[in-house]
Amino acid sequence: MITLTVNGVEHRVAADPDTPLLYVLRNELGLMGARFGCGLGLCGACFVHVDGHPVPSCDTPIWSVEGKAVTTVEGITPHPVQQAFLDEQAAQCGYCVTGIIMSAAALLERDPHPGESEVVAALDRHLCRCGAQQRMVRAVVRAGEDNG
Repeated sequence: MITLTVNGVEHRVAADPDTPLLYVLRNELGLMGARFGCGLGLCGACFVHVDGHPVPSCDTPIWSVEGKAVTTVEGITPHPVQQAFLDEQAAQCGYCVTGIIMSAAALLERDPHPGESEVVAALDRHLCRCGAQQRMVRAVVRAGEDNG
């Protein structure tokens, strides 16, 4: 049994310690926000926060997050960046959006008012095939501007 703290709630999970965190989140805990994309931690669709840092959950074994705080997109709702994505119509198909929102939320925690170059750097690991990247960058900058 592995004990995980996800979105502030402690869960005991009967799974192999090498099981990817993404599988436990989706299949055991019913949290569907993080999505399977590449399975290699390269596309960003599965990003969650571990102790406040965005990490790919598809290649993060659950043993490595025991005793740490895991936060999914469900755990940050509502968040200013989510509203900014709606206001800027930044999501198209939506597949990559939850991972991007998690990286954007971590950026805004570190830098409440990032500029465009900081946002682009923070979202660099995310792949979006819809062509909505510029709207996403505008949305994150807007969330920072709305941050007071």
